[in-house]
Amino acid sequence: MSKILVITSSPRGERSVSRALTAKFAQLWAQQHPQDTIFLRDIGHHPVPHVSEPWVIGAFGSPEAQTPESKAAIAVSDQLVEEFLNADRYIFGVPMYNLNIPSTLKAYIDQIVRAGKTFAVGPNGYEGLVKDKKALFITSSGGSFPPGSPMASYNFQEPYLRAIFGFIGVTDVHFVVADSMNQGDDSAKLSRQKAENALTELAATW
Repeated sequence: MSKILVITSSPRGERSVSRALTAKFAQLWAQQHPQDTIFLRDIGHHPVPHVSEPWVIGAFGSPEAQTPESKAAIAVSDQLVEEFLNADRYIFGVPMYNLNIPSTLKAYIDQIVRAGKTFAVGPNGYEGLVKDKKALFITSSGGSFPPGSPMASYNFQEPYLRAIFGFIGVTDVHFVVADSMNQGDDSAKLSRQKAENALTELAATW
């Protein structure tokens, strides 16, 4: 039995492509893996706090420096880290905003990338502490940024997600992309159908 953490980051509702595809995959997974437990964290509709001065004090300050505000701020991070580490697999729904991820997801990442919690610094440099996990990123974008094309250099979404999760040790990652959402109905429909087909296959093989 595995624990699956599903994280959606779009602020949109029914009009969100990434949210709809993520929900579809979670449903398919539950049908094919009824023994697994699925947890949903909707940071698009219920954002987590950004890192603040009290958070920094809570994470790095001496015991004497702690205040009620710093203890409360870092307690949120501790809860998110615990939830993250307790999961075996991660499913992220990620729309592209201005060539990168939404600020809601960046705030979440800043809460869980913690020295001594999800990464360590040793004699050989940085070491990811989140071992033997898998992550699926279901992304959407208005444009298209295929590898090798002139537009590929504008895609900071996928490279960043690979880098930051690899940094904490999650290197077994898979991307399903629904792009071209603003490139006409035919292109959007075709791309979305390809993403849905890929997710259906993944629900049985991932």
